[in-house]
Amino acid sequence: MTLTLPQWSDELEREVKDNILSFWKRHSVDEERGGFIGRMDSDGSIDPDADKGLVLNARILWTFAAAYRIYGAEEDLIMARRALDALETTFLDHEHGGFYWMITAQGAPSQDKKQVYGQAFVIYALAEYVRATGDHKPLKLAEQVYRLLEKHAYDPVHRGYVEALARDWGETSDMSLSGKDLNERKSMNTHLHVLEAYTNLYRVWRQDGLRGKLQELIEVHLERIIDPQSHHFLLFFNDEWESKSGDVSYGHDIEGSWLLYEAAEVLGNHELTARVKVEALEMAKATLAEGVDADGALFNELHENGHLDDAKDWWPQAEAMVGFLNAYQLSSDVDYMEAAKRSWAFISSKVSDRKGGEWHWRVSREGVPDPSQSKINAWKCPYHNSRACFEVLERLQSLTKLSSLA
Repeated sequence: MTLTLPQWSDELEREVKDNILSFWKRHSVDEERGGFIGRMDSDGSIDPDADKGLVLNARILWTFAAAYRIYGAEEDLIMARRALDALETTFLDHEHGGFYWMITAQGAPSQDKKQVYGQAFVIYALAEYVRATGDHKPLKLAEQVYRLLEKHAYDPVHRGYVEALARDWGETSDMSLSGKDLNERKSMNTHLHVLEAYTNLYRVWRQDGLRGKLQELIEVHLERIIDPQSHHFLLFFNDEWESKSGDVSYGHDIEGSWLLYEAAEVLGNHELTARVKVEALEMAKATLAEGVDADGALFNELHENGHLDDAKDWWPQAEAMVGFLNAYQLSSDVDYMEAAKRSWAFISSKVSDRKGGEWHWRVSREGVPDPSQSKINAWKCPYHNSRACFEVLERLQSLTKLSSLA
């Protein structure tokens, strides 16, 4: 049976409310030490002494602020406020400004460097809290982090932002975001999420300097980060934007296609939006042609040596559903609508954990969950999947209205 837009909407709303948000409300709160736990394994066992990551905490704040903005449930606001309190009390560096990358379960900094990616997610989350509540107090903190990034992380010669700085915002040799990332000065991943953060901040703070930086970030993606031949993201760079990797990340490509278009729309520069639309569709086209398996799922990565990582992690599936639906809205090409529906079908049947709640981190090419992967850790969070549900629900509502008017 063909999945109708109302049926798809009903399934997504049940997924986000009853499986994703409910899981995090039930299992992630650290009642003993405050904030949220640092790790839960796939079998539900919790490591009470695991370090707590800045990205996880900021993404929880974004998720529940967005949920409160959309649904208005008091219990979502309570979760958002808990995450905000953890940021302001245990992650915030009161001496040098900005936020620690990792803290211990007891709340002391365990990795005190200023990873730009993490600072960006704080901005993104704080802006969403302002959008959701109308409380502008956290906006001052978001502004402070923005100014710190522009003062210390921005490259005035070549444009863009360095990956990381020391606790005092001085130079550091430890640039890499995680153990799988290259230790290079600049990366696609950090720039994509600074773009995302500045887009959300511009929604609530229409400052001219921020507007200029957001426009520049879009241009940097178009001119430096996207390969004009393949329409894939290049992943790592030195200061001068020389590419240091030939890998392809299909999840980032399709995520970037819709985040770039969203940024251009929020900015309101019609000429730039037109440029981004062309590139967003090229990126979606390349991803659909090269990165999608026969079952509709997205592969993880293609390495420059030709090896295909054919596992299917949770977050690329979430981003594929949004990115392909965005491509359909931009082009009216039904192949993209079909790709988005197939993404959801794979998520619903293979990635969503109907027994344990939330989504499996990874399933094999055949759709078998990997039990060695966490349900909660510094990277496994409710942001990609909840956001995908929120985004697609909003887009389906718009499409349903258009079809009713036709």
